[in-house]
Amino acid sequence: MSHRMHIAVKRAAVMAAAVVLVACGTTTQGSADPFAVAGMRVADGPSGLRESAPAPSRRVANTDGGPIDLLAVQSVSDVEDYWKGTFAQALAGEFTPVRKLLSWDANRRDSSTSFCGETTAGLVNAAFCPPDSSIGWDRGVLLPSLKKSYGDMAVAMVLAHEYGHSVQYQAALNSPSTPTLVAEQQADCFAGAYMRWVAEGNSRRFRLSTGNGLNALLASMISFRDPLFDRNGASSGGEHGSAFERISAFQFGFADGPETCKRIDKDEVAQRRGDLPVALQRGETGNWPVSQGSVRSVIAAMNLLFEPARPPRLTFDAATAQRCPDARPTPPASFCPATNTIAVDLAGLKKLGAAREGPVGLTGDNTAYSVLISRYALALQSELGLPLDTDETGLRTACLTGAATRKLSQQVNTPDGNTVALTAGDLDEAVTGLLTNGLAASDVSGQSAPAGFARIDAFRAGVLGNQDHCLERFA
Repeated sequence: MSHRMHIAVKRAAVMAAAVVLVACGTTTQGSADPFAVAGMRVADGPSGLRESAPAPSRRVANTDGGPIDLLAVQSVSDVEDYWKGTFAQALAGEFTPVRKLLSWDANRRDSSTSFCGETTAGLVNAAFCPPDSSIGWDRGVLLPSLKKSYGDMAVAMVLAHEYGHSVQYQAALNSPSTPTLVAEQQADCFAGAYMRWVAEGNSRRFRLSTGNGLNALLASMISFRDPLFDRNGASSGGEHGSAFERISAFQFGFADGPETCKRIDKDEVAQRRGDLPVALQRGETGNWPVSQGSVRSVIAAMNLLFEPARPPRLTFDAATAQRCPDARPTPPASFCPATNTIAVDLAGLKKLGAAREGPVGLTGDNTAYSVLISRYALALQSELGLPLDTDETGLRTACLTGAATRKLSQQVNTPDGNTVALTAGDLDEAVTGLLTNGLAASDVSGQSAPAGFARIDAFRAGVLGNQDHCLERFA
């Protein structure tokens, strides 16, 4: 599935879609320590199925007995261990394991196997089936591709998510009219709570490092995002969430446990989404190629939104960054405090903003523009007299970049006759950049927090809050 998210440029004559301004929704209030994720120290290390893992506690029907099915049934067994010890404390009632597990190979076009009333021939999926309380998965295409791209824990993640749907039913969290988006966000949150349990070392079967292991999990979540909707498709009721939304829900559970997942309902999701665009409007292509003109317009929009007493100067002479006396270059966009200048390497910024999709996620124009905005955020901090080279600077910069990005959902008419506006998908492109290169969450010399989780969490704090929240949280 592909998803395109971009800042769009439109002529001022184009009518803007109405927006609704609402208060922030659920937010994590984790540590501002750049070397921690939700209170846990960041450390790289092995992630995946333990060599010493006990035998699975469940059996799976229609299995081929291969390693993918073993990994899957170990995942379900482990998730059940978690819920046996957690369900009654966090939710109403007693935990009951699902009744049946089923495996199939989507490559088997002649298969007579069915899951939840649907033939499994060509069914590249994993799901929970409420009528018979079963969980099924494709061992031929889906799970092997996830394991190859993201490792064992991506398989465990998918099945923890599907088990989250069983938990919803048992806890009677939703009614038949509950939107798909709400149910999916809850399940992402429950999966995050389970992964915190694994990361803390409580699992007998799996390990998850808070550095490279958690980064790989977040990358897999980007791959699960919804495709880009047009303005008609967005209201179809089948939304699962953008990468930004799904990672947010996962982080809620990881940081605050399954109790917080109960608070995800229709009102909370609507409040958290607020005026953020979820579909392309008429006339939007969702793509604004990086150019001198687009860069100038973005900086002009920032000047209008923040009204600094000393707006930073913009130059396309990237070599000036090499001569900055008090900061190292951070190509393709650098800020020099001594001269209050943002230097842009246009070719490098164009390359960063190229639309492409790979194992780590989707990149596009806002992967580049978010880095540009982050250098502007450093200029704002410089004007306030804040340090630009401390451990907290990178996270504060990411948060301010998120706050500035959110402001663009209201569209800004710039003096050059353009309208700079956030369009559907921009946040996902920014999140991918935060995970892969961290430039938008770096200090004046390019030093960023080591964990993608912390960088994305800080960016989301800005998107769901404002600049004052950023300055307070990352003081």
